[in-house]
Amino acid sequence: MSKTSDSFQLLKHLTIYRVWNLILLKKSYYFSRLTKKALTWGKPFSLSIEPTTACNLGCPECPSGLKQFTRPTGKLDLVLHEKMLNQVSKSVFYINYYFQGEPFLHPQFLELIRQAKKHKIYTATSTNAHFIDQQKAEEIIDSGLDRLIISIDGLTQETYENYRVHGNLAKVIEASKLLIAAKKEKKSATPHLIFQFLAVKPNEHEIPAVFTLGNELGIDEVRIKTAQVYDYKNGNPLLPENEKYSRYARQSDGTYKLKYATGNHCWRMWSGSVLTWDGKVVPCCFDKDAQHVLGSIDTTDFQQIWKNKTYRNFRQAILTGRNQIDICQNCSEGAKVFQD
Repeated sequence: MSKTSDSFQLLKHLTIYRVWNLILLKKSYYFSRLTKKALTWGKPFSLSIEPTTACNLGCPECPSGLKQFTRPTGKLDLVLHEKMLNQVSKSVFYINYYFQGEPFLHPQFLELIRQAKKHKIYTATSTNAHFIDQQKAEEIIDSGLDRLIISIDGLTQETYENYRVHGNLAKVIEASKLLIAAKKEKKSATPHLIFQFLAVKPNEHEIPAVFTLGNELGIDEVRIKTAQVYDYKNGNPLLPENEKYSRYARQSDGTYKLKYATGNHCWRMWSGSVLTWDGKVVPCCFDKDAQHVLGSIDTTDFQQIWKNKTYRNFRQAILTGRNQIDICQNCSEGAKVFQD
Protein backbone atom coordinates (compact mmCIF):
# COMPACT_ATOMS: atom_id res chain seq x y z
CA MET A 1 0.00 0.00 0.00
CA SER A 2 1.46 3.36 -1.05
CA LYS A 3 1.55 6.46 1.14
CA THR A 4 -1.32 7.83 -0.95
CA SER A 5 -3.40 4.71 -0.29
CA ASP A 6 -2.64 4.99 3.43
CA SER A 7 -3.83 8.60 3.39
CA PHE A 8 -7.08 7.55 1.72
CA GLN A 9 -7.45 4.83 4.35
CA LEU A 10 -7.25 7.51 7.03
CA LEU A 11 -9.75 9.75 5.23
CA LYS A 12 -12.26 6.88 5.14
CA HIS A 13 -12.64 7.29 8.90
CA LEU A 14 -13.94 10.85 8.66
CA THR A 15 -17.53 11.76 9.36
CA ILE A 16 -19.30 15.09 8.92
CA TYR A 17 -19.03 15.72 12.66
CA ARG A 18 -15.33 14.82 12.74
CA VAL A 19 -14.60 17.18 9.83
CA TRP A 20 -16.52 20.02 11.47
CA ASN A 21 -14.74 19.37 14.74
CA LEU A 22 -11.37 19.54 12.98
CA ILE A 23 -12.33 22.91 11.47
CA LEU A 24 -13.28 24.21 14.91
CA LEU A 25 -10.00 23.01 16.37
CA LYS A 26 -7.98 24.76 13.66
CA LYS A 27 -9.91 27.99 14.09
CA SER A 28 -9.49 28.00 17.87
CA TYR A 29 -5.77 27.17 17.57
CA TYR A 30 -5.01 30.06 15.24
CA PHE A 31 -7.26 32.42 17.18
CA SER A 32 -5.44 31.45 20.36
CA ARG A 33 -2.07 32.13 18.75
CA LEU A 34 -3.29 35.51 17.57
CA THR A 35 -4.81 36.63 20.87
CA LYS A 36 -2.44 34.76 23.24
CA LYS A 37 -5.52 33.42 25.02
CA ALA A 38 -5.99 29.65 25.13
CA LEU A 39 -9.38 28.76 23.63
CA THR A 40 -10.58 25.37 22.41
CA TRP A 41 -13.70 25.21 20.24
CA GLY A 42 -13.44 21.54 19.44
CA LYS A 43 -12.34 18.19 20.79
CA PRO A 44 -9.17 16.25 19.92
CA PHE A 45 -9.16 14.30 16.67
CA SER A 46 -6.15 12.14 17.57
CA LEU A 47 -4.88 10.30 20.63
CA SER A 48 -1.91 8.28 21.73
CA ILE A 49 -2.99 5.46 24.03
CA GLU A 50 -0.38 3.50 25.95
CA PRO A 51 -0.95 -0.29 25.99
CA THR A 52 1.90 -0.92 28.45
CA THR A 53 5.08 0.61 29.85
CA ALA A 54 6.91 -2.73 29.79
CA CYS A 55 9.68 -3.29 27.24
CA ASN A 56 12.03 -6.15 26.39
CA LEU A 57 14.86 -3.90 25.15
CA GLY A 58 17.20 -1.42 26.84
CA CYS A 59 17.64 1.43 24.37
CA PRO A 60 20.05 4.08 25.75
CA GLU A 61 17.76 7.10 25.33
CA CYS A 62 14.50 5.42 26.35
CA PRO A 63 13.27 5.67 29.96
CA SER A 64 11.06 2.63 29.42
CA GLY A 65 13.90 0.39 28.31
CA LEU A 66 16.21 1.76 30.98
CA LYS A 67 13.52 1.26 33.67
CA GLN A 68 13.89 4.88 34.76
CA PHE A 69 10.21 5.73 35.25
CA THR A 70 8.94 7.00 38.56
CA ARG A 71 5.44 5.92 37.48
CA PRO A 72 4.38 2.28 37.76
CA THR A 73 4.69 -0.33 35.04
CA GLY A 74 1.43 -1.91 33.95
CA LYS A 75 -0.92 -2.69 31.09
CA LEU A 76 -4.15 -1.10 29.88
CA ASP A 77 -7.32 -2.77 31.15
CA LEU A 78 -9.85 -3.60 28.41
CA VAL A 79 -12.75 -2.15 30.41
CA LEU A 80 -10.89 1.12 30.96
CA HIS A 81 -9.99 1.18 27.27
CA GLU A 82 -13.63 0.82 26.22
CA LYS A 83 -14.47 3.63 28.64
CA MET A 84 -11.87 5.79 26.89
CA LEU A 85 -13.31 5.02 23.45
CA ASN A 86 -16.87 5.74 24.51
CA GLN A 87 -15.82 9.16 25.73
CA VAL A 88 -13.74 10.25 22.70
CA SER A 89 -14.89 8.37 19.60
CA LYS A 90 -17.30 11.02 18.34
CA SER A 91 -14.41 13.35 17.47
CA VAL A 92 -11.33 11.07 17.45
CA PHE A 93 -10.60 9.27 14.18
CA TYR A 94 -6.89 8.46 14.68
CA ILE A 95 -5.34 6.56 17.59
CA ASN A 96 -1.68 5.65 17.87
CA TYR A 97 -1.48 2.71 20.26
CA TYR A 98 1.96 3.60 21.47
CA PHE A 99 3.49 5.92 24.04
CA GLN A 100 6.12 4.06 26.05
CA GLY A 101 6.87 0.33 26.14
CA GLU A 102 6.43 -2.45 23.57
CA PRO A 103 2.74 -2.78 22.63
CA PHE A 104 2.88 -6.50 21.84
CA LEU A 105 3.89 -7.25 25.43
CA HIS A 106 0.24 -6.51 26.23
CA PRO A 107 -1.34 -10.00 26.02
CA GLN A 108 -4.60 -8.58 24.61
CA PHE A 109 -3.12 -5.87 22.44
CA LEU A 110 -5.00 -6.84 19.30
CA GLU A 111 -8.27 -6.79 21.23
CA LEU A 112 -7.57 -3.08 21.84
CA ILE A 113 -7.33 -2.64 18.08
CA ARG A 114 -10.55 -4.55 17.48
CA GLN A 115 -12.36 -2.42 20.06
CA ALA A 116 -11.21 0.77 18.32
CA LYS A 117 -12.21 -0.50 14.88
CA LYS A 118 -15.78 -0.96 16.15
CA HIS A 119 -15.77 2.81 16.71
CA LYS A 120 -14.54 3.41 13.13
CA ILE A 121 -11.15 4.77 14.23
CA TYR A 122 -7.92 4.56 12.23
CA THR A 123 -5.39 2.63 14.31
CA ALA A 124 -1.59 2.66 14.30
CA THR A 125 1.20 1.32 16.47
CA SER A 126 4.98 1.01 16.66
CA THR A 127 6.85 -2.17 17.53
CA ASN A 128 10.34 -3.63 17.84
CA ALA A 129 8.83 -6.74 16.17
CA HIS A 130 10.33 -9.31 18.54
CA PHE A 131 6.98 -10.95 19.34
CA ILE A 132 5.57 -11.49 15.85
CA ASP A 133 5.51 -15.09 14.64
CA GLN A 134 3.40 -16.48 11.78
CA GLN A 135 0.26 -16.82 13.89
CA LYS A 136 0.63 -13.33 15.32
CA ALA A 137 1.24 -11.88 11.86
CA GLU A 138 -2.04 -13.38 10.65
CA GLU A 139 -3.86 -12.11 13.74
CA ILE A 140 -2.49 -8.61 13.11
CA ILE A 141 -3.90 -8.60 9.58
CA ASP A 142 -7.26 -9.89 10.81
CA SER A 143 -7.47 -7.30 13.60
CA GLY A 144 -7.91 -4.42 11.16
CA LEU A 145 -4.81 -2.52 12.29
CA ASP A 146 -4.28 0.26 9.75
CA ARG A 147 -0.60 1.13 10.21
CA LEU A 148 2.36 -0.72 11.74
CA ILE A 149 5.71 0.98 12.26
CA ILE A 150 8.59 -1.47 12.57
CA SER A 151 11.72 -0.13 14.26
CA ILE A 152 14.77 -1.28 12.33
CA ASP A 153 17.72 0.78 13.53
CA GLY A 154 20.58 -1.06 11.89
CA LEU A 155 21.25 -3.50 9.06
CA THR A 156 23.81 -5.66 10.83
CA GLN A 157 23.42 -7.14 14.28
CA GLU A 158 26.34 -5.04 15.47
CA THR A 159 24.87 -1.70 14.43
CA TYR A 160 21.33 -2.72 15.38
CA GLU A 161 22.14 -3.73 18.94
CA ASN A 162 24.28 -0.64 19.43
CA TYR A 163 21.01 1.21 19.98
CA ARG A 164 18.46 -1.61 20.32
CA VAL A 165 20.23 -3.14 23.30
CA HIS A 166 19.26 -6.82 23.85
CA GLY A 167 17.58 -6.81 20.45
CA ASN A 168 17.86 -9.35 17.62
CA LEU A 169 17.85 -7.99 14.06
CA ALA A 170 17.06 -11.40 12.57
CA LYS A 171 13.75 -11.45 14.47
CA VAL A 172 12.84 -8.03 13.03
CA ILE A 173 13.56 -9.13 9.46
CA GLU A 174 11.69 -12.41 9.90
CA ALA A 175 8.66 -10.67 11.43
CA SER A 176 8.59 -8.23 8.52
CA LYS A 177 8.62 -11.06 6.00
CA LEU A 178 5.82 -12.86 7.86
CA LEU A 179 3.66 -9.72 7.87
CA ILE A 180 4.20 -9.11 4.17
CA ALA A 181 3.37 -12.74 3.38
CA ALA A 182 0.25 -12.67 5.56
CA LYS A 183 -1.00 -9.50 3.83
CA LYS A 184 -0.55 -11.16 0.43
CA GLU A 185 -2.18 -14.40 1.57
CA LYS A 186 -5.20 -12.57 2.94
CA LYS A 187 -5.26 -10.04 0.07
CA SER A 188 -5.26 -7.24 2.65
CA ALA A 189 -4.18 -3.66 2.01
CA THR A 190 -3.61 -3.13 5.71
CA PRO A 191 -1.66 -2.60 7.81
CA HIS A 192 0.49 -0.06 6.00
CA LEU A 193 3.97 -1.34 6.89
CA ILE A 194 6.67 1.22 7.66
CA PHE A 195 10.35 0.62 8.32
CA GLN A 196 11.45 3.34 10.74
CA PHE A 197 15.19 3.85 10.96
CA LEU A 198 16.40 5.95 13.90
CA ALA A 199 19.46 7.78 12.59
CA VAL A 200 22.37 7.75 15.05
CA LYS A 201 26.12 7.93 14.49
CA PRO A 202 26.76 4.15 14.55
CA ASN A 203 24.19 3.42 11.82
CA GLU A 204 23.95 6.54 9.63
CA HIS A 205 26.19 4.97 6.97
CA GLU A 206 23.45 2.34 6.45
CA ILE A 207 20.69 4.81 5.62
CA PRO A 208 20.79 4.27 1.82
CA ALA A 209 20.71 0.50 2.29
CA VAL A 210 17.56 0.51 4.44
CA PHE A 211 15.61 1.92 1.49
CA THR A 212 16.99 -0.87 -0.69
CA LEU A 213 16.04 -3.51 1.89
CA GLY A 214 12.55 -2.12 2.30
CA ASN A 215 12.00 -2.19 -1.45
CA GLU A 216 13.35 -5.73 -1.78
CA LEU A 217 11.13 -7.08 0.98
CA GLY A 218 7.99 -5.20 -0.11
CA ILE A 219 7.70 -2.79 2.80
CA ASP A 220 5.22 -0.02 2.00
CA GLU A 221 7.30 2.90 3.27
CA VAL A 222 10.70 3.69 4.80
CA ARG A 223 11.21 6.61 7.18
CA ILE A 224 14.40 8.04 8.62
CA LYS A 225 13.76 9.45 12.07
CA THR A 226 15.97 11.88 13.94
CA ALA A 227 16.87 10.81 17.47
CA GLN A 228 16.01 12.66 20.65
CA VAL A 229 18.90 12.61 23.12
CA TYR A 230 18.77 14.08 26.59
CA ASP A 231 22.41 15.08 27.08
CA TYR A 232 23.40 16.88 23.89
CA LYS A 233 24.87 20.28 24.80
CA ASN A 234 28.48 19.10 24.80
CA GLY A 235 27.96 16.47 22.15
CA ASN A 236 26.78 12.87 22.39
CA PRO A 237 28.12 9.62 20.88
CA LEU A 238 24.73 9.06 19.25
CA LEU A 239 24.64 12.34 17.31
CA PRO A 240 25.04 11.70 13.55
CA GLU A 241 27.96 13.32 11.77
CA ASN A 242 25.60 14.39 8.99
CA GLU A 243 23.49 17.09 10.64
CA LYS A 244 20.75 16.45 8.10
CA TYR A 245 19.82 13.48 10.28
CA SER A 246 20.16 15.28 13.62
CA ARG A 247 17.79 17.41 15.71
CA TYR A 248 20.82 19.31 17.02
CA ALA A 249 23.25 21.74 15.38
CA ARG A 250 26.88 22.31 16.34
CA GLN A 251 27.72 25.90 17.33
CA SER A 252 30.97 27.79 16.74
CA ASP A 253 32.03 27.15 20.35
CA GLY A 254 31.64 23.38 19.90
CA THR A 255 28.41 23.06 21.85
CA TYR A 256 25.11 21.88 20.38
CA LYS A 257 21.60 23.29 20.41
CA LEU A 258 18.20 22.20 19.15
CA LYS A 259 18.00 23.05 15.44
CA TYR A 260 14.33 23.88 15.37
CA ALA A 261 12.86 27.07 16.77
CA THR A 262 9.85 26.17 18.87
CA GLY A 263 7.98 29.46 19.34
CA ASN A 264 5.06 30.04 21.68
CA HIS A 265 2.61 27.68 20.01
CA CYS A 266 2.01 23.95 19.63
CA TRP A 267 -0.70 22.37 17.49
CA ARG A 268 -0.48 19.17 19.53
CA MET A 269 -2.10 20.92 22.50
CA TRP A 270 -5.24 21.41 20.40
CA SER A 271 -5.20 18.42 18.06
CA GLY A 272 -4.63 15.55 20.44
CA SER A 273 -3.76 14.13 23.82
CA VAL A 274 -1.97 11.19 25.43
CA LEU A 275 -3.57 8.59 27.70
CA THR A 276 -1.37 6.37 29.86
CA TRP A 277 -2.11 2.71 30.55
CA ASP A 278 -3.74 3.60 33.89
CA GLY A 279 -5.97 6.35 32.47
CA LYS A 280 -3.96 9.49 33.18
CA VAL A 281 -4.17 12.31 30.65
CA VAL A 282 -0.87 14.04 29.81
CA PRO A 283 -0.16 16.80 27.27
CA CYS A 284 1.92 14.96 24.69
CA CYS A 285 4.42 12.18 24.00
CA PHE A 286 7.33 14.23 25.38
CA ASP A 287 5.92 13.86 28.89
CA LYS A 288 7.26 10.32 29.09
CA ASP A 289 7.19 10.01 32.86
CA ALA A 290 3.74 11.66 33.17
CA GLN A 291 4.97 14.65 35.17
CA HIS A 292 2.18 16.93 33.89
CA VAL A 293 -0.98 14.98 34.64
CA LEU A 294 -4.05 16.95 33.52
CA GLY A 295 -6.66 14.52 34.85
CA SER A 296 -7.63 10.85 34.97
CA ILE A 297 -10.26 9.14 32.84
CA ASP A 298 -10.64 6.61 35.62
CA THR A 299 -12.42 9.26 37.71
CA THR A 300 -13.40 12.08 35.31
CA ASP A 301 -14.95 12.23 31.86
CA PHE A 302 -12.40 13.14 29.19
CA GLN A 303 -14.47 16.04 27.91
CA GLN A 304 -14.31 17.65 31.35
CA ILE A 305 -10.54 17.12 31.51
CA TRP A 306 -10.08 18.59 28.00
CA LYS A 307 -11.77 21.81 29.14
CA ASN A 308 -10.61 21.95 32.76
CA LYS A 309 -8.51 24.69 34.33
CA THR A 310 -5.34 22.60 34.48
CA TYR A 311 -5.44 21.89 30.73
CA ARG A 312 -6.30 25.51 29.91
CA ASN A 313 -3.42 26.74 32.05
CA PHE A 314 -0.99 24.40 30.29
CA ARG A 315 -2.10 25.64 26.87
CA GLN A 316 -1.80 29.21 28.13
CA ALA A 317 1.75 28.53 29.31
CA ILE A 318 2.56 27.24 25.81
CA LEU A 319 1.28 30.49 24.27
CA THR A 320 3.22 32.78 26.58
CA GLY A 321 6.43 30.92 27.50
CA ARG A 322 6.80 27.53 25.87
CA ASN A 323 10.56 27.39 26.37
CA GLN A 324 10.05 27.60 30.13
CA ILE A 325 8.23 24.25 30.17
CA ASP A 326 10.60 21.35 30.81
CA ILE A 327 9.13 18.86 28.34
CA CYS A 328 9.14 21.51 25.58
CA GLN A 329 12.86 22.28 25.81
CA ASN A 330 13.92 19.25 23.78
CA CYS A 331 10.85 19.05 21.56
CA SER A 332 10.93 18.26 17.85
CA GLU A 333 7.41 19.50 17.04
CA GLY A 334 7.67 20.65 13.44
CA ALA A 335 10.94 18.76 12.83
CA LYS A 336 11.30 16.98 9.50
CA VAL A 337 10.91 13.29 8.88
CA PHE A 338 13.52 12.50 6.25
CA GLN A 339 12.44 10.29 3.36
CA ASP A 340 15.78 10.07 1.53
